Amino acid sequence: MSNPKGLITPEQAKALNDAYTARCELVSKDITKREDNRSSWYSLQEIKDFLDYAETQAKSLGYTMDGIRIYCGAYPKVDGQAGYSTSFIVPTASSSEEDGDGQSHDIQGANGLNFGQNGYPPGGNYPQ
Repeated sequence: MSNPKGLITPEQAKALNDAYTARCELVSKDITKREDNRSSWYSLQEIKDFLDYAETQAKSLGYTMDGIRIYCGAYPKVDGQAGYSTSFIVPTASSSEEDGDGQSHDIQGANGLNFGQNGYPPGGNYPQ
């Protein structure tokens, strides 16, 4: 089996995490006024189920799913308290060279995946 494209080492993951820390600290200090969420966790089965579901839904919408896009997001304020940061996943499909730019785009009308478990503690850095 060949290695998947885009693999990074644990050291590279740590460097990415460390470079993000200053941004997260600003959010925690100035927006959420508490430690903010740094990660989301999904079980392997949740990911497999979502991919199967998304591929089926894409076909019903007239698309051939080619991947996923992961977005950063945040939950809305509740009782004046800013919500935690989160990430969510949406399916993508390529437009053909004849019909568009040949790039992957979010599938309009398709459902995404959210509500993974927060890191523990929410502000926990890589690795957990």
